[in-house]
Amino acid sequence: MDSLVRFFHKLSLLIRRDKFSSELDEEMSFHRQQVEEDLRASGMPAESARRAASRQFGNATRLKERSHEIVEFRWETVLQDFRFALRQLRKNPGFACTAVCMLAVGICASVAMFAFVDAALIKPLPYPNPTRLVEATESVPMIPRANLSYLDYLDWKKLNTVFTSLDVVTSTGFLVGTASGAEPASGAQVSDGFFHTLGVIPALGSDFRDGEGISGAPQTVILAYAAWQKWFGSRPDVIGQPVTLSGVSYTIIGVLPRDFCFAPRAQTQFWTTLPTSSQCHLRRSCHDLVGVARLKDGVSVPTALAAMQSIAGQLEIQYPESNRSQGASVMALSDAIVGNIRPILLVTLGGAGLLLLISCVNVTSLLLVRSESRRREISVRGALGASAARLIRQFATEGLLLVTIGGAFGLLAARWTMELLLKLIPADMLIGMPYLEDLRVNLHVVVFACSIALLASLLFSVIPTWRLSFLEMREGLAEGGRTSATTLWRRFGSNLVVVELAVAIVLLVGAGLLGKSLHRLLQVDPGFHTDHLATLEVDLPEVSYPKDEDTTALARKLLTNVSSIPGVKSAAITSRLPLEGNGYTDWIRFVGRPYDGKHIEVDMRDVTPNYLATLQAKLLSGRFFTDGDDASKPKVVVINQTLAKKYFPGEDPIGKKFGDVSLTPQSLKEIIGVVDDIREGSLDEPIWPAVYYPFNQDPDSFLYVVVRTSQSEQSVLPALVSTVHQTASDLGTLDESTMAAGIANSPTAYLHRSSAWLVSGFAALAFLLSVVGLYGVVAYSVSQRTREIAIRLALGAQRRAVYELIMKEAGWLAAMGIVTGLGCAVAAASLMRGLLFGVPSWDAATLAAVAATLAISALLASYIPARRAASLDPVETLRAE
Repeated sequence: MDSLVRFFHKLSLLIRRDKFSSELDEEMSFHRQQVEEDLRASGMPAESARRAASRQFGNATRLKERSHEIVEFRWETVLQDFRFALRQLRKNPGFACTAVCMLAVGICASVAMFAFVDAALIKPLPYPNPTRLVEATESVPMIPRANLSYLDYLDWKKLNTVFTSLDVVTSTGFLVGTASGAEPASGAQVSDGFFHTLGVIPALGSDFRDGEGISGAPQTVILAYAAWQKWFGSRPDVIGQPVTLSGVSYTIIGVLPRDFCFAPRAQTQFWTTLPTSSQCHLRRSCHDLVGVARLKDGVSVPTALAAMQSIAGQLEIQYPESNRSQGASVMALSDAIVGNIRPILLVTLGGAGLLLLISCVNVTSLLLVRSESRRREISVRGALGASAARLIRQFATEGLLLVTIGGAFGLLAARWTMELLLKLIPADMLIGMPYLEDLRVNLHVVVFACSIALLASLLFSVIPTWRLSFLEMREGLAEGGRTSATTLWRRFGSNLVVVELAVAIVLLVGAGLLGKSLHRLLQVDPGFHTDHLATLEVDLPEVSYPKDEDTTALARKLLTNVSSIPGVKSAAITSRLPLEGNGYTDWIRFVGRPYDGKHIEVDMRDVTPNYLATLQAKLLSGRFFTDGDDASKPKVVVINQTLAKKYFPGEDPIGKKFGDVSLTPQSLKEIIGVVDDIREGSLDEPIWPAVYYPFNQDPDSFLYVVVRTSQSEQSVLPALVSTVHQTASDLGTLDESTMAAGIANSPTAYLHRSSAWLVSGFAALAFLLSVVGLYGVVAYSVSQRTREIAIRLALGAQRRAVYELIMKEAGWLAAMGIVTGLGCAVAAASLMRGLLFGVPSWDAATLAAVAATLAISALLASYIPARRAASLDPVETLRAE
C-alpha cells in the first residue's frame, strides 16, 4: 500500500509541474527564512545568519534542478526512452511478439464490433434533425407494431397535437418494360408530404404537391437515384418524361439525392403517391400503411405515444367493429430501423470487450513477470541516480510503444474483419441495412481505438511501476537479482489468472447457449418437407389482369407449363411463402357461436389446389382443395391444427362455417379440411391460427410459384424463370431460390447464426488466452522456485508431492475462476435472453460442459510445468545455484 501511495504521489507531481515549481520556491524560501531567524535569535548578526542559512541549504539552483528532475519533461529523454524501449523489445522477441499479437487480437475484435455499433446505433439518421422523427403505427394484441389503415391515418393526422407532420408509406412493386421483357422493380406509395416530413429535397425536379394521389389527379413518380441511372442513363432532361410502370403511365417529376435512403424501404426504385381510391383504402379494416411523423419541439416520444393511444381509444369507441382492441405504437425512427439487429450488436460488442479485457490481462501478466526479471536492472539505475519520474517515463514509453504497435496491427486487422463480416451478410438482408453501406474506419472508430490504446498504455505503465517502488529497488539490489516470483504469482498474478478464467467462462457459456439456440432453431419442424423445393416470385401487371377470372386463368396456364419442366414432380401457387412472417391476416367470425366483438385474427393464404400436397403437408382430417373448388361453387377453406384446437376444442371442425365480422352471406365459407401446422411465421415465432383459401375462389395478385423436384432444386431454377416468361411476356420474376436456402438465409436464422459464430470465435480466443495465461504464470512460478523444489526433493520429498504442490495451487486458481465465471455467465446470459431460443440462461448442461472443459484444460496446462518440476535433479539444481 505504501508503494502505491508513493507511486501516485510521483504521478501527481508529473501532472502538476507548474504548481509544484511555485510551491517548491515558496517552501525553500520559507525554510531558509526560518533558519535565518533562528540564527539571528541566537545572537548572530543578520548578514552572518543569512550566509549561514544559505550554506546549510546548499546551492539553491542545484536543489531546484534535482527536484525538477521529478517533473521535468525533455524531448531528449523521451527519445532516449523510446530507443531504449525498442532495444528492450528487440532483446525479447518472444515477449514482444506475444504481447503485440494479444493486443492486436483484442483491439481488432473490439474496434470491428464498435464500427458496426457506431454505424447502426450511434450514427444519426441522414435527415435534418433526425431525433425528432418517429414511426407511428397501430398496435393490436397479436402484433405490437401493426400497420395503419388509411382511414385511421386520416383521423390520426387530423386529431393529433404532437406531430408537426404525419405521413405514411407502403410497399408495392412495378414492372418496367425492357427489350428483354418485363423487369420487376421495387416501389413505394407515400402520402404527398412524406419527403417533406423526412426533410428530403429532390436533387432534380420537385417533390409531390398537396393533393397528388387523389382520384382523377395525374399519376406522378419520383425516381430513386439508382433508378435514374439504370433506366434513364442519368439524363438531366428526364423531368416531365413519361414512364410506364405495370401498364400505367406516370410522369416523372423528380429524382432523389444520391445518398438518400429510407431504410425500411431501402430497395425502392420508384416512389408514387397513395391511390386514395383503392379498395383497401376505402375500408377501415384494411391495414397496409406505416406512419412516419416529426415531433413538435418539446414533445417526447412517451408523450406522443400517450397522445396517440388516446386518439386510438376514441376511434375504438367510434368504430367498434373495425377498431376493437386497436391501440397505438410510437417509437423513435432510428429504433424502428435498427429493429432486431440491436441485441446482436450489443452482445457481440460485449464479447469483443471481454476478449480485449483478457488480452490486456494477459499482457499485464507478462509485463509483471518481465518487471520482476528486470528488478536488478532498475535497482542499479536507481542507485546510480535515476529518479522515480525518469523510471516512470521509461515504463510509460515502453507501454505506449507496445500498445502503438499492437494497436496499428489491430486497426489494420479490424478493417479487414469489417469487410469480411459485411460479405457474410446475405445480400437481401444487407439491402435493408443501408446504415452499413458507409462502414469504414471513420473518426468515431479512430477515437474509440485511441481511447482503448490510451487506457491500455496507462494500465501497462501503472502496474509495473507500482510493483517497483524505491524500497523494492533497494531490496532487488541487495538480493543480487534473485527475485521471488512466488509472491508475485500468489498476490497479483494469481488474481489476473482468476479474472482471465472468469471472463473466458462468460464467453464460453454465451457461445454454448447461442450455439444450442441455433441448433434448436434449425431443428424446428416447419410442418412440411423443405428438401427439393424451389420457389419463385411472379409479378403481374394488374391492368392486364383486372378480373379474378383473368388471374385464375393465368395461374392455371402457368402451372401447366411449369409442371412440364423436366424434373418437376408438382407445382403450386401461393399468395405468400411459408416462414415469411405472421401478420398477413384476416378477421373472421364463426357461424352459430356467440361473438363479443373481439377480433379473431388468423393468418391467411390463397393457394392453388396442389399447394398443400406439393409441400407434403400432413392432412389430419377432411380433404384438400380440388380444381373444381372455383367461383361457381360454395366457398370452402382448409384450416390448420392450431385454429382447430383453439376454436374447436374437443369437436370436429369439418363442416363448420365462418365469415367476416358481419357474417355477410358472400363471406361465408365452409371448413373442408384440417392440415397439420405449417410455420407461416419465422422459426422462432409461435404458430398462429391459419386459414387457406382456394386460389380459384379468391385469387391474389401476389404470386409465388412453389415447385417440388425429383432432382436438385437449384438446377431447375433457370428453366423455371424461362418458363414463366414464355407463359406471358408481361410477367416479371424475382427472388428465385430454394426453400432450404431461404430458411438458412432468413433474418431469424442469420441473426442466431451470426451471433453464435461471432461469440464462439471470441470465446475460442478467450479460452486459448486464458489457458495460456494460466500455463505462463504456473510455468514462471516453477522456474523461479527450482531451488525450493530441489531442496524439498533433496530432503526426501516424493515426486508425487511436487505434483500435488503445483497442481493444488493451479487447481485453486482454476476453481475460483470457474465459480466466479459461472455466476457472471448466468447474469450475462439473462441479458441476452432475446437471442436465445428454447434454451434458458441457466442451462445446466451448458454450464457443466463449459466448467468441465475449462477445468480439464487448466489442469492439463498446469500439468506440464508440474511434470518439469517433479523431474528436477536436486544435486544438479543446487550445484547450479
